[in-house]
Amino acid sequence: MTYSLPDICSIIGATASSVSAAIITEISWDSRRIITPAGTLFFALHGARRDGRQFIAQLYQQGVRSFVTSEPGLDTLYSGAVFLRVTDPLQALQQLAAYHRSRFSLPVIGITGSNGKTIVKEWLYQLLHSRYNIVRSPRSYNSQIGVPVSVWQIEPQHNLAIFEAGISQPGEMEKLQAIIQPTIGVLTNIGEAHSAGFINRQQKLDEKLLLFKEAGIIIYCNDNDAVDQAVRKLPNARLSWGHNPEADILVVQSTASTTQTHIQLLYKEQPVEFSIYFTDEAAIENAITCAAVLLALGCEPVFIQEHMLLLQPVNMRLELKKGINNCVLINDSYSADINSLQNALQFLSQQSSSLTKTAILSDFIQAATDDSTLYGQILQALQENGVQKLIGIGPAISQALQQRSANQGMELQLYSSTESFIHQFRPSQFKDEAILVKGARIFGFEQLVPLLEQKAHQTVLEINLNALISNVKQYQQQLRPDTKIMAMVKAFAYGSGGAEIAGILQFHKVDYLGVAYADEGVELRKAGITLPIMVMNPEPAAFENIITYNLEPDMFSPEIFRAFSAFVAQEGLQHYPVHIEIETGMNRLGFLPEQWKELAMQLSQSSLLKVQSVFSHLAASEDAQEDAYTFAQFEKYNQAVGVLQQYLHYPFIKHIANTSAIGRLPQLQLDMVRLGIGMYGVGNIPGLQQVATLKTTVAQVKTLEAGETVSYNRRGVLQRTSKIATVRIGYADGYNRKLGYGNAYVLVHGQQAPVVGTVCMDMTMVDVTGIADVNTGDEVVIFGKDLPIQQLATWAGTIPYEIMTGISQRVKRVYFEE
Repeated sequence: MTYSLPDICSIIGATASSVSAAIITEISWDSRRIITPAGTLFFALHGARRDGRQFIAQLYQQGVRSFVTSEPGLDTLYSGAVFLRVTDPLQALQQLAAYHRSRFSLPVIGITGSNGKTIVKEWLYQLLHSRYNIVRSPRSYNSQIGVPVSVWQIEPQHNLAIFEAGISQPGEMEKLQAIIQPTIGVLTNIGEAHSAGFINRQQKLDEKLLLFKEAGIIIYCNDNDAVDQAVRKLPNARLSWGHNPEADILVVQSTASTTQTHIQLLYKEQPVEFSIYFTDEAAIENAITCAAVLLALGCEPVFIQEHMLLLQPVNMRLELKKGINNCVLINDSYSADINSLQNALQFLSQQSSSLTKTAILSDFIQAATDDSTLYGQILQALQENGVQKLIGIGPAISQALQQRSANQGMELQLYSSTESFIHQFRPSQFKDEAILVKGARIFGFEQLVPLLEQKAHQTVLEINLNALISNVKQYQQQLRPDTKIMAMVKAFAYGSGGAEIAGILQFHKVDYLGVAYADEGVELRKAGITLPIMVMNPEPAAFENIITYNLEPDMFSPEIFRAFSAFVAQEGLQHYPVHIEIETGMNRLGFLPEQWKELAMQLSQSSLLKVQSVFSHLAASEDAQEDAYTFAQFEKYNQAVGVLQQYLHYPFIKHIANTSAIGRLPQLQLDMVRLGIGMYGVGNIPGLQQVATLKTTVAQVKTLEAGETVSYNRRGVLQRTSKIATVRIGYADGYNRKLGYGNAYVLVHGQQAPVVGTVCMDMTMVDVTGIADVNTGDEVVIFGKDLPIQQLATWAGTIPYEIMTGISQRVKRVYFEE
């Protein structure tokens, strides 16, 4: 649906000096995700660190002309733009979404709970899309911003809506209720997740139930007495399920086999039976919740029985892998529907700024939308996101696209089946491309991914991009709103992959990047990174690349200062950006106190160089016992800054705090901090998540008798009959030889398996005696969530930095976004 700006102005109670008759088709709060600028209304939201107003100029240049803001007087700065002024842009966004929702009388399922919201929502979509034209929350858009953006998607053709609602503190759910206005309420469960903002679990439960205050019926599990009692106090109709005999839907039995679970329910004295291809407890609970919703909607038991067998895993992550021929591969091979396509295309854009964009799509899941309309929407989404090549696989997409002429400027290849594509596949067809693979599960696109990904052995370093950004935000919360962050991506981003990590950091608006050497910066520029990049160890041989790729070198000595100044003069440049490093006690690099005044004078007397920042390195900021030394460094640094400020009549960025100092020593924040390994979950502040998981597989399992030896030097002597697994990792992959001889363990089937004997170049042996059913090909975790990298570093007698940076380039990196 569309709205005119005058209508929106009235709906949100805004004031404006003038309002054009522009038609709004999209709302946005994220400057990175503008598809049709002329039809977009941008809400300049205020965040703890980011203020949407700072992106208005950029959006204006992109063609956006309609804004909602709290700042007056912007009309005079941007000719032709309309500024709707409100007290609180977020409240205005929510008001507009609530009004939009009120225009529709369709059934709306509102889902809340501690866990399972997204799974239940996606499974309900899988179960019901053949009967209804459904609008639902994208991914897990369930926040104060995500909910209004989700509800805005309702169109006249929809006849069922499914929205999630998540809260982190009291007072939030009442706002979400007014936006969603659910007619059917679904409570998944009440657990410990997201409990930090509440006094206790009961308060969290009471807050969540506010979502249902006007719902016609509440669907929930009554096995939890507190939940049951709280729901029974409400005036709403109820539909409970559980093992309690008082449940409206009684769980008679659930029987799990190796691959599936058979569930027997009793509803209104009639049996309801179905099977699902899942065996874990959470999946069983989510499936029964979905069955209860289907019964509430009047679905017949036979429909439930047939469709529950079709439930597929909800792929909660997009994987980013190295592809063949310098390609990047994004694996989203288990879903194909129009709602999730936009999210996948946004992820594609984050990682493909310098590559040709290619999409490989199967037939899409179709609801009450005809093929012509559906594939027209898909083509439009692809074109708006700059996709240059489309490979369609399946009879429906092939037929629909053959009949359309709207694919101007897009190379089109069509195949009737996955088998046909595989038969005709040639690796040379793909080069320097970012390839999105997105297909319905029945098309088996998991067969395509191995064809397109770069071959590597089975040891893999998985990088959770969501966790990385969550950690960055945790550190941001420790900072003043005006303090910038320089993310250190030197040493191949601590072994995680420089360009890939830099791409996600750039997308999330980190201020600066830091690398050790110029060639690292060159790699980032070639990958499309446009953020300012500081080079901490510039060498004269790299000066040409530094200037060619717009890198900013660290001036750490009189010699490098003179050499780079001469090169800049030779190139005929002026005001080239540089960074000044001050020696305060690290005794590694930097200008000494007796050199400060001369440096300042030379900078002030020449226009060759312009100082972007002045910084120093702390030697022991992680150690409270060394705080006196740290503050002495800080005092010396401030003295140097004072000398430079006397001679330089322009501002520059000041920074000295590293990862350890951000949390421990807030008084050292200054204008910017340098965040390094803290991004990966190694740090001294709460709430950090493990980002990297190093895993491999079992190559062979054998049984050996007591007295036999394992590996080189025969130092691994067995004291008992033992089952020994050889796993595919060694010191050539970065697994330290000090971890041998029982000094460390790995996780096999989630259980500890100690290392036996000497770590070899390519293999390591572990004792899996007592761990059931260990077979060739089984996964082995070297470090990760349940085996922190800090523990591995302790065993090796080193630090996490060395473990991360020591992971060999032959180890495949896989990046994913949940």
